[in-house]
Amino acid sequence: MANSRRPKKGQEVKIIAGKYKGQVGKVLSVFPKEDKLIIENINVAKRHMKPNQQNQTGGIISKEKPIHISNVKVIANA
Repeated sequence: MANSRRPKKGQEVKIIAGKYKGQVGKVLSVFPKEDKLIIENINVAKRHMKPNQQNQTGGIISKEKPIHISNVKVIANA
Protein backbone atom coordinates (compact mmCIF):
# COMPACT_ATOMS: atom_id res chain seq x y z
CA MET A 1 0.00 0.00 0.00
CA ALA A 2 2.86 2.40 0.74
CA ASN A 3 4.13 1.91 -2.80
CA SER A 4 0.90 3.29 -4.36
CA ARG A 5 1.90 6.94 -3.83
CA ARG A 6 5.19 6.63 -5.69
CA PRO A 7 5.30 8.91 -8.74
CA LYS A 8 4.76 7.36 -12.16
CA LYS A 9 5.47 8.69 -15.63
CA GLY A 10 2.95 11.36 -16.66
CA GLN A 11 1.79 12.31 -13.14
CA GLU A 12 1.85 15.85 -11.77
CA VAL A 13 4.18 16.28 -8.79
CA LYS A 14 5.05 19.13 -6.45
CA ILE A 15 8.61 19.67 -5.22
CA ILE A 16 8.59 19.71 -1.40
CA ALA A 17 12.30 20.18 -0.68
CA GLY A 18 15.40 21.69 -2.21
CA LYS A 19 16.17 24.47 -4.67
CA TYR A 20 12.91 24.07 -6.61
CA LYS A 21 10.58 23.83 -3.58
CA GLY A 22 6.98 24.76 -4.39
CA GLN A 23 7.22 24.23 -8.15
CA VAL A 24 4.93 21.80 -9.97
CA GLY A 25 5.83 19.67 -12.98
CA LYS A 26 5.07 16.53 -14.96
CA VAL A 27 7.17 13.38 -14.48
CA LEU A 28 9.06 12.52 -17.68
CA SER A 29 10.79 9.34 -16.46
CA VAL A 30 11.36 7.34 -13.27
CA PHE A 31 14.44 5.36 -12.19
CA PRO A 32 13.14 3.07 -9.40
CA LYS A 33 16.49 1.39 -8.63
CA GLU A 34 18.12 4.77 -7.90
CA ASP A 35 14.93 6.30 -6.37
CA LYS A 36 15.20 9.25 -8.77
CA LEU A 37 13.00 10.85 -11.39
CA ILE A 38 13.14 13.52 -14.07
CA ILE A 39 10.55 16.32 -14.00
CA GLU A 40 9.75 18.58 -16.95
CA ASN A 41 11.56 21.97 -16.73
CA ILE A 42 12.89 21.27 -13.21
CA ASN A 43 16.62 20.95 -12.36
CA VAL A 44 17.73 21.97 -15.86
CA ALA A 45 21.48 22.04 -16.53
CA LYS A 46 23.29 23.49 -19.53
CA ARG A 47 25.95 21.47 -21.28
CA HIS A 48 28.42 22.59 -23.94
CA MET A 49 28.53 20.06 -26.78
CA LYS A 50 30.89 19.70 -29.72
CA PRO A 51 29.35 18.94 -33.10
CA ASN A 52 28.99 15.18 -33.68
CA GLN A 53 26.90 12.68 -35.66
CA GLN A 54 23.73 13.12 -33.52
CA ASN A 55 24.12 16.87 -32.95
CA GLN A 56 25.42 18.42 -36.18
CA THR A 57 25.51 22.01 -34.91
CA GLY A 58 26.87 21.59 -31.37
CA GLY A 59 26.45 24.48 -28.93
CA ILE A 60 24.79 24.75 -25.54
CA ILE A 61 22.22 22.03 -24.73
CA SER A 62 19.66 22.28 -21.89
CA LYS A 63 18.91 18.97 -20.18
CA GLU A 64 16.77 17.98 -17.16
CA LYS A 65 18.71 16.20 -14.42
CA PRO A 66 17.17 13.65 -12.01
CA ILE A 67 16.10 14.51 -8.45
CA HIS A 68 15.39 12.17 -5.53
CA ILE A 69 11.86 10.77 -5.10
CA SER A 70 11.78 11.84 -1.44
CA ASN A 71 11.79 15.49 -2.56
CA VAL A 72 8.46 15.26 -4.44
CA LYS A 73 4.80 14.65 -3.67
CA VAL A 74 2.20 13.36 -6.15
CA ILE A 75 -0.63 15.90 -6.56
CA ALA A 76 -2.59 14.54 -9.56
CA ASN A 77 -2.81 11.48 -11.76
CA ALA A 78 -2.57 11.65 -15.54
